[in-house]
Order: sequence, then C-alpha cells, then structure tokens
Amino acid sequence: MTKTLRLAASALALSLAAFAIVPAAHAEGRGFTAKDMVTLDRVSEPKVSPDGRQVIYLVRTMDLPANKASFSLWVADLKAKIAPRRLAVSDGGVSSARWSADGKSIYFLSGRAGSDQVFRTDVTGETAVQVTKAPFDVGAFKVSADGKTVVVSQAVFPDCPTLACTQERLDQKKAQKTTGVVYDKLFIRHWDTWNDGTKNHLYAYGLDASGVAAGEPVALMAGFDGDAPTKPFGGDEDFTISPDGKTVVFSAKIAGRDEPWQTNYDLWSVPVDGSAKPANLTEDNKAWDAQPTFSPDGKVQAWLAMKRPGFEADRFGVMVRENGKVREVAPAWDHSAQSITFSADGKTIYTTAEDVGQTKLFAIDVKSGKATALTGEGHVGAFSAAGGSTVIAQDNLKTPAQLYALAPKGAPIQLTGLNADKLQGIAMGEAEQFSFKGWNDETVHGYLVKPANFDPAKKYPVAFLIHGGPQGSFGNLFHYRWNAQTYAGAGYAVVMIDFHGSTGYGQAFTDAISQHWGDRPLEDLQKGWAFATQKYGFLDQDRACALGGSYGGFMINWIASQWKQPWKCLVNHDGIFDSRFMGYSTEELWFSEWENGGAPWQPNTTYSKFNPADHVGEWSVPTLVVQGQNDFRVPLEEGIATFTALQRKGVPSKFLYFPNENHWVLKAQNSVQWHDEVLGWLNQWTGK
Repeated sequence: MTKTLRLAASALALSLAAFAIVPAAHAEGRGFTAKDMVTLDRVSEPKVSPDGRQVIYLVRTMDLPANKASFSLWVADLKAKIAPRRLAVSDGGVSSARWSADGKSIYFLSGRAGSDQVFRTDVTGETAVQVTKAPFDVGAFKVSADGKTVVVSQAVFPDCPTLACTQERLDQKKAQKTTGVVYDKLFIRHWDTWNDGTKNHLYAYGLDASGVAAGEPVALMAGFDGDAPTKPFGGDEDFTISPDGKTVVFSAKIAGRDEPWQTNYDLWSVPVDGSAKPANLTEDNKAWDAQPTFSPDGKVQAWLAMKRPGFEADRFGVMVRENGKVREVAPAWDHSAQSITFSADGKTIYTTAEDVGQTKLFAIDVKSGKATALTGEGHVGAFSAAGGSTVIAQDNLKTPAQLYALAPKGAPIQLTGLNADKLQGIAMGEAEQFSFKGWNDETVHGYLVKPANFDPAKKYPVAFLIHGGPQGSFGNLFHYRWNAQTYAGAGYAVVMIDFHGSTGYGQAFTDAISQHWGDRPLEDLQKGWAFATQKYGFLDQDRACALGGSYGGFMINWIASQWKQPWKCLVNHDGIFDSRFMGYSTEELWFSEWENGGAPWQPNTTYSKFNPADHVGEWSVPTLVVQGQNDFRVPLEEGIATFTALQRKGVPSKFLYFPNENHWVLKAQNSVQWHDEVLGWLNQWTGK
C-alpha cells in the first residue's frame, strides 16, 4: 500500500482533554430509552479541508416538543488544541457543506431565501453570500475545482427545453380544478412519493468574479429520460466534475418502460458547456454503475460497479479507467464497497465496507489491489480524506457516532464530544459477538446485548431482533430505528442473528438467501437461538418475543406458522403478508423478481413456496402489527391483511398505524410512540 493518510506531528500531540469527550457509561444508572435516543445530537458529513488542517461537519439537533430537527455547521481544527466551534451561518439553516478547492470558502445549501439554494461563507462562518437563485429547490450541488462553475440538480419535466417551461407547467397543474392523474407507465410511485412527472436533472451555472451564479444555466441532461441524482436516496455522490472543470460525469438509468424491473444505471459524460449530449461510458455493463470520481490529476476515473443485472444487493466492485483501459482494482477482495475517495497522490482509493459485523474504512492500492483495513471494531458511517488527514464518523452498539482523526500510529483521536450531558447517568448494555454453525454447516455470526445494569444471577426476558433487507445486517452500530439499547434499557437481553443473506460476510453468503427466504435464514435463526440460549444461561427461554421489520416482518409472519413455539409474542413492522401480491404491488419490481426467481405469473418461482398468507390457519402467537401509510415498498395493505387475518382467527393482536410515515418511522415523537407500544406489547406477554 502507498503511504497512508497521516496527521501532522502536532495533531498526534492533541490531548483528549482539549475536547468534551463522552465519558464511559456508568456501571449503574437508569436504562436508555427511546426518548433519549431521539433527542441525541447526531454528527454527519465530515469534510476535511484541502490542506488537511480543519474538518467541517453537521450536527443534527432535535426539538422534541416541536417534533422538528435542525442542523448546524461546525468546524474542528486538526492541528491545534482548541474545541470545535459552531458557525454563525447555521442560524439561517444549513446542509450539505463542502469546501472550495482552495480551502478559503465553504459552500452549503440553505432555505433561508425561501427555497433551497447554494450559499457561500468563509472559515469564520459569520456571514453568507447567496450563490444561486435557481427557480426551484437545489437538491444537490458541486463546485468545480477552478471555482468557475457550480453544477446543481433541479426537479424538472424532462421534455421541457427551459426551466421556465417547467414552471409554467407546474403553475398549470396547480390551477387545475381536477385531481385525477393519468399514468401510462411505471413508476407511478416510488418509496414514499407519487410520480409527478419530474426528473432530477443537472444544470451548470457560471460563477462571476464575486463567486455568484450569473447568466442562464446550461442544461446538461436536456431531454434525458432519467434522474441524476438517482431516486429516492441519491445525492452529490451521483455526479462529479473533472479536475479541469470541463466535464461532468453522472450516474443515471434510462427510465423507459422497464425502469421498475431493471438496474442498469450507467455513467454518462457530458461537457460542462452543454456542447454535446451525454455519452454512455459504461454501456457494456448492464448492471449498476455508481459514484463516479476522478483522481486529483484527472488521469484516472474510478467508480463502483455491480455485475449482475436486476440484483440490487450484488457486490459493488471498485473500477478504474486509465489510459482508456478499464479494470477492477481488487477483484479478489470479497467486500462490497460503499463509497470511494482518492488519496492526494491518486495511488490509493479509500472506501468503507462491511466486514463480519463491523463497517471498516479500507485503503486499496490502485496498482496492486491490496486492501488494508484502517479501522477495527465499530461502524464507520462516514469519512473524509484530504491534505494528509483522515476523519471518520464512528459508532457502535453502545455509543452514538463521534468524529475521530486517524493517526498513523496509535488510537484514533476523538474530535467531538456530543451528548456527554445527555448520556450522563445512563447505563448501557454490554455487547458481544458470537458465532455458530448455521445452514449448510457454515459459520453464522450474531450479537448478544446484555440488559443495562446486568446481574448474572438473574434471568432476563429476550428481544429477538430480525433485520430487514434481507441483504442487511444488525451489526456493531448505533441504529436509530432498531436500537438494541432501547430494549436493554427496558430490562431485556437482545439477540440478533446475521443469517444467510446478511451483508459483510462475502458475496456468496449474501447470495444464499435469494429464492430461499423461508428455509436457509430460518434454519440460521433457529440454530442461533439454540446456541445463544445454551451459551448465555441468563436468557429466559420462556419469556421471549421476536421482532422484525421489512424482510424481518416477513420472517415474523413466516415463523408465526413455521417456528412459533419459543415466542410469547411477535412484532411485525411493515412486513410482507402475501408474497405473490407483493410482487404486483411493490414499486421496485427488480427486487421481488430477483428474490423469487421471476415475475409472479411465471413458473418455477418461490412466491408460493414461502408465502405467509398460505399458512394463516396455523397462526396463534399474539402479534403487534405496525404499518406506515406512505410505505410503497411494502404497501399498507400487507399490514392490514396481517392484522385482519389475526383478528379473524381470534389471535390477540394490535395494529399501530402511522398516516405520515413511510417504510421507516422517522418522526421523533412517532418513534417514541412506536417504542412505547412495542415495549408495552413485550411487557404484556413476557410478564414484566
């Protein structure tokens, strides 16, 4: 590997006493609650300055009575013993803060002018200058290295030649007295939003001598039938500007008629002056191409690529194009890359990837493909590398995320001390990882989280958590929806199994669940439960409830007939009731078709093989069902059908319905209600 990113010697001498560091959780104290969880400050989006001297980051603060979160922009010095400081420009609202290439300016998004626009401040952060005055909200942006161009995304009608055309059409729709909407192709809705006909398109604005957008924007995707950034979760990682400022490369999929059942996202190159139409750079790959980025000198282009069309959980390999030749950097590295950044010399690519229950930062040598882990246990949720410095946001099952500066030797240096006051006097449950022989006699991993204030002489009720995805993981991370500490704080031991299909254990392990939703993972869960109850004698097998969401909710409905003996109660959040109907009613059809081996009407699929709806006659375990109105991934009717079946059979059951939530429960007070209802249900059936 080339020389790793390093901190200056002065940074190594930083004393932890210079910052407000979160103290270790008390051995005794009150248990952690959902209200504690939703009111924690959350750190995100660290960005190291080009010279490696400072890092900016966002802090999310929750006003629980108002049920509203706000963001503030902070800066920490990596080479001086001074505490991080909040920038005054935060008062007007701030998100997506990014450094200019010369390190003298900070660009960010803000709605202070009535719509989301790009603003600029300096390192003092006292005042802000509005950079763009686009007619619609700016969804994402990037500024060229020479400071002459800002590229922004706007939601427009793709057949409109001008932004004014989109505005006129929106005005016409608003003035209509009718409310009916006619569709002639899918998507009609996606994730939690109905299709309004607009697409995310990129526009380039020239910046004048004062750094403000001037003149008319250049449409970079005129007539393009696709989104950049991608929907529903894409951001500025979906496009990049070449170091010379002449070219924009973006990831997008041609929508067409087959958009919902294909995953052929490609990389497209377009001149920043709009003098040519976008050119497809990855036409040969019919699977997913994502996250284009350039080496600092512009000679190497890197991106992430899957190999199997139609499979959203395929391994993301790191690809490079150099001197016109394309190759995978580390084809033998059996990890799926999550994000990529070049080192300053262009010889190393940094990426995060899941790794046996952890999420680590890796350095991959571009020439040899050798991958080296730079972090150990825990979950690296974000990172930034520039100017010889690397900063990570890291959390684990016991501790919410903090920022750390990596050092060439020794432990990372903690930069932030968020929530020290809020966590004072709270006892957290201790966590440990275990492994056992699961399906096919292969090694399967899991986590055990002890109750807060654990007493080895006691027996404890158990919350058995089943993750969604299904290609996901309940790893060593501080989850804000399925947080093990909220159960540990209520006196429960928590068991979580990363069954076959989970990510971070090699692609073959992930692949094993496809067309096997009801057998291989079920065997892992059963064997994991047997192992855990034998290893940990304090687990009360007679007071255990199983809980899951999404795929985990499907598994709750499945074990309601296939493995109901251990459970005193079940909790199903947004889980599938009828696998076949799911294939017709979900939005991203590629998911259900890959996982079941074809479309619902085709032969030799598994829709009927593992269909909870066909086994309702065997249901008897008390079940709480939770569903969001705006969940278009697993539609509302799946939850209603589950509850209807339970009620019609006379099985003790409740239905918790959120009219303003999607596949997740995101609103703070709704989250508290969710946990109150879930823990109340567990308490009712475990005798607490």
